[in-house]
Amino acid sequence: MKTEFYTVTSSTYPADIQILKGKLESEGIPVFLRDENTINTDPLISDAIGGVKLQVYASDREKAIGIYKQLKTYVSDEDGNLVACKICGRKQLEVIYLRKNLVYKLFPFLEPKKYRCDNCNFLSKSLK
Repeated sequence: MKTEFYTVTSSTYPADIQILKGKLESEGIPVFLRDENTINTDPLISDAIGGVKLQVYASDREKAIGIYKQLKTYVSDEDGNLVACKICGRKQLEVIYLRKNLVYKLFPFLEPKKYRCDNCNFLSKSLK
């Protein structure tokens, strides 16, 4: 019997995944953390292997994605209002770090923020 898994999300840090894992399990969805033990043993290889992957059974995919989107934190302005995407207008911008060059991989705190729309995947370097 072949069991299919779906990767809901991944994270460089295992601790970031634990909140989502707990929420999914409380909703009755079995969760599997791929590469968690490897990264806990050697955190420096996290980016090289793609971080910790949170996986669910393929049959639980839609429910898990829905719960994940409810827990996501989107970008807000100084007044606490969500910021809209320049392209589609949806208020689903999230901060991402690409870590494409060696300097940003070694010193991720130096990389400037980038913003990606969760709806249309538009990538922006600024909110304006």
